[in-house]
Amino acid sequence: MNIALIAHDSKKDAMVDLAIAYQHIFRQAKVFATGTTGKRIMDATGLPVHRVQSGPYGGDQQIGAKIAEEQMDLVIFLRDPLTAQPHEPDITALLRLCDVHNIPVATNLATAEILLRALERGDLDWRKAVPGRPADA
Repeated sequence: MNIALIAHDSKKDAMVDLAIAYQHIFRQAKVFATGTTGKRIMDATGLPVHRVQSGPYGGDQQIGAKIAEEQMDLVIFLRDPLTAQPHEPDITALLRLCDVHNIPVATNLATAEILLRALERGDLDWRKAVPGRPADA
């Protein structure tokens, strides 16, 4: 299970708290994260995190490429809906790719928790059974 964790600056503390609370799930997955978010998660939890660039420097696009190549299973992107982002087109493209490739995506803590609990229960196991989809690419 490949999981991407992305958080805007004002949501990084919440993402770290989420990673701490659900590290038992993240330990069973391959975790990807954008730059600073990934470093903060690693420092707080000791989880191994595959870091890509920061969002404004192409990290959103790097995660998007993994989605397009069927190498991502779940995305948690804690967005700040009240602050304009200079890389908004990249964010929109990432969310569009999640829709095109049927990748579960959470953009707030409530949905993130629902998806993580569903993952824990095995509700997302159908993704492993889809023909032609790599199990843990």
